[in-house]
Formats: sequence, structure tokens, C-alpha cells
Amino acid sequence: MTAATSRALTLGARRYPVVLPNIRDPRLHVAACIISIHILGQIGLHFRVTIPQILAAILTCAVIEVALTLRSSGSFVWPASAMLTGSGVALILRTTDTQVGDPWGTNDLYIFAIVAALALLTKYVIQYRGSHVFNPSNVGLVAAFLILGVDRVQPLDFWWGPLDGWLVLAYAIILVGGTLITRRLHLLPMAIAYWVTLAVGIGALSASGHCMTADWAFGPVCGVDFWRTILTSPEVLIFLFFMLTDPKTIPSGAVARIVFAASVGITSTLFIAPTTTEWWAKVGLLGSLVAMCTLRPVFERFLPAPRSELDHVVPYVRHVTGIGTAGTSPRRRVAWGAVAAIALVAFGAGIVLAGTPARTIAGSTASLVYLDPSLRVEPGSMPPVTIDPSVTSWNADRVQAQAPDLALTLARNLAAENQALLRGDATLLPAFDHGDRLKELQARLDQAKSTGQTTIQRYRFDHLFLTTKLLKSQSGLGMAFDGTGTVTQETYDASGKLQSSTDAPFSSMFVMRQVFGDDRWFNVGVIPAS
Repeated sequence: MTAATSRALTLGARRYPVVLPNIRDPRLHVAACIISIHILGQIGLHFRVTIPQILAAILTCAVIEVALTLRSSGSFVWPASAMLTGSGVALILRTTDTQVGDPWGTNDLYIFAIVAALALLTKYVIQYRGSHVFNPSNVGLVAAFLILGVDRVQPLDFWWGPLDGWLVLAYAIILVGGTLITRRLHLLPMAIAYWVTLAVGIGALSASGHCMTADWAFGPVCGVDFWRTILTSPEVLIFLFFMLTDPKTIPSGAVARIVFAASVGITSTLFIAPTTTEWWAKVGLLGSLVAMCTLRPVFERFLPAPRSELDHVVPYVRHVTGIGTAGTSPRRRVAWGAVAAIALVAFGAGIVLAGTPARTIAGSTASLVYLDPSLRVEPGSMPPVTIDPSVTSWNADRVQAQAPDLALTLARNLAAENQALLRGDATLLPAFDHGDRLKELQARLDQAKSTGQTTIQRYRFDHLFLTTKLLKSQSGLGMAFDGTGTVTQETYDASGKLQSSTDAPFSSMFVMRQVFGDDRWFNVGVIPAS
């Protein structure tokens, strides 16, 4: 196989034209931005994705696109769009068993390859008037999250870390690159329309009392913190600059594009409103673009592109509404003002209504347990808590203030577990246990009933270290204590008489989580140190 000087490849007796990318191709500029973020993610931002995973997604898309193009055109064409799809998938997709600090890990390569391949193939399978309907990486990611679920895959965090030099550089690349590219494509007003609409919607949602749990925040993210986190998220900026503004999947005509972008912003808010975790909030935001892309024919039907070359928003709006033109009647102005007011009120009411499920979950205090005097834990019995610096990187003051209370909650949860075991009452466990820990305690209760012997552990802590390791999950706020000290194991017979008691040192990780978005912390695991 030899490469011809006329940009062709000779394979046997046949020559295949080779089409290389043009330096002015906007897709190359988008690729430069995304690849730059990938590089920063590996060397400074500590992204939880490996280099082989990134390459698996990009190369899978490239090979498929080259093969399909060769079959249809007889040419080798540089797969610019396909590589963007793979790069976009790898930028946002995370698997739960991938750890930070392992840049060459090869786990879950098949997930990245399959998600990227399916995302790319939507271009060829789902089309409207000869063009694909969905942004491939966007629809592929949404499908992956919904099908595989939170226990297997997760989206990139909204919050990337403290505002250090690496993050400032990432913001610069996204903002400068995104602005230049969308401006060149005449899509900057569309990106701005989405951001402004989202800012208004998330502002109203924050004011309604909405909160979100995230594994990078100690305590629920509420109010101004919630609004700021969403609106300044680098991931949201990537979404509006490089997904929302995909020229192939948006309506034609400036007015239709502005309305389309605002509709995505409204839908993003409404999809986020019922959620209480970062995972669902992110899936809702990505899913809003999928939902609106299915309605693209509607936007083009009712907001067609003007035939004039002067495709500007203001002249077209004036033409449709009559506002700003000679002879405009006061009644017409009042009518359009009323329409705008009704739309604004409906948007606000929709936010409040959509957020009702999240607000009704928060604050549930059913089945709280009051400990017997012998099992109570006093604040003075707990040692000082040392804190992993990674835990304080987002909200240090809150962590410092609440860490002692969290340690006390852990001790009280452990004591409440003992009370449930001694009472033989499984109905008490859901008040302070969840997930694997709940299943474990329920199994111990079943065993106690069958054997007539109940075993409990009383922990006395000498040292507690608050950390977040092993807790990369966006299904709820999670923390863990690395604890050492002495554990007393007591065994009781069926009548409640103490049969034996032994002391031993322990070194374990105690995993806790706010599962339902309220103020209670649940035990979800006790893991012995390896």
C-alpha cells in the first residue's frame, strides 16, 4: 500500500481518493477545544477517565465512519465529525469503577466503544430530510445513562474543582473557543439565549427551595450555590457551545434557532426540577436537547427561515408581530404583552409544579429511633475529626463546622443498629441504614431469630478521618470515615442475657450517605481496612 502524491491510496490495482480536513473546518476547531480539555483533565483537573477509554471511543467512531464513507463514496474521508462524537462521549461519560490517578487503566473499554458506536450510528439510522435528527454524542450519552443506570455509569460532574490555574485555563479554552466558533457560525445568539433562559429558570427553581446532592459537596447544594453551580459549570458551557449549537440538528432560520434554544433552556429547568441528585439533574439537562430535537420539524413549520438574505431576529419578529412598525395598534401591543406575561407565569408555575416531588421527599423524619439510655452517645465521647483536604475543596467552612456532628451521627447510627438487633425489630433499620448496610443488618436479624443468639458491636473511636474515597456516586451525597479504636463484641441469648464479651482493636471505613435529599445521614457500609 502506497500513498499517491495526488491524495490517493493505491490498494492493489485500484486508487482511492483521500479527502483530508481543511484547516478552516469548524469541526477541527471544536476538536481542538475538546482535546485540550481532555489533556487538562488528565494532567491537572483529575478527570475520572483513562486515556485508553478516550481512545476507545474516538477510534471506534473513526473506524466506523471511514468504513461507511468508503462504502458509499469510494473515498477515504477524514472522519472529523465521527471523531468529535467519540471525543464528546469520552469527555462526559464515566464508569463507576474507574478511579482517579490511573490514566492508563483499561477497564470498561467496551462500554466507551459501544456507547460511542451507537451514538454515531444514530446519524445514519434516525434522519429527517436527509440529515440526522439528534446530536450523536448527546443522544448516545442520554441513552447510556438511562439504560445502564447510576450504579454503572455517570456523567461528568457539574463542579470541576477549586478555581485554580488549571480550571481557569479550562474556562478560557471553553469560553474563548466556544465564542469564536459559534460567532463564526452565526450561532452565538442561540447559545446566549439558552444560557439566559436557563439562568432565569434555575433562579426561580433555587428560590423555590430546591436542593441537589452531589458527591463533591458536604451537604445539599441549595439557593445561590445551586444556581451558581449550574450556571457556571464548565460542563453546561460545553453543552451550550458544542452540543446545543450543532448546525446539523438545529432549525434553519435565526428566529427558529433562538426559540429552539430558549425551549431547550425551559425544558432543562423543568427536567431538573423534580430531581434531588446531581446524576438526575445532569441527565435531565442532557435529555432536554434530545426532547427538543424531536420537535425540530415543528419549529421549522411555524418559524420558517425568512427568504431574505437578511436573516436577523429583530426584523423578523417585527414582521410577525407588527411591533415597531408604522401603524401598530395599541391593542396588538397589549395582546403580545399579555402573551409574554402569560408565558412567563406559566413557566414559573411549571417550575414549581415540576419540583413538587423533590420538595415532598425532603424533610421526611418517619421512623426516627430514640435510643435506650445504655446505648446513647454523648458528644464529648467522640475524638476530634481530621479532614481530607479534597473534602474541603468546595465548601470548607461547612465541612469544618459540620464534621463533628457527622461523626456523632455515625456513632448514634451504630448504636441504633444495636438497639434494633437487641429488640429484634427490623422496622427500625430503615431510619438509619440504607443499601448494603441495611441488607446486612436485616440478614443479621434473621440469623439471630434462627439461632437464638444476637451479636452486637459497640465502637469506641480513637481517631476519625473524614474522606470521600470509594464514594464516586452521583445518586446521593456521600462521605466516609476512616476510623480506628476498640470494638466490643457482645453476644446475647434469646432472653436478652449477656453470654460473652470480647474487646479487639479495629480499623474500618464507615460509609454514610444522604440518600433522600433530606438532613439525615444513613449508614451504607462498614468496610474493614485491608
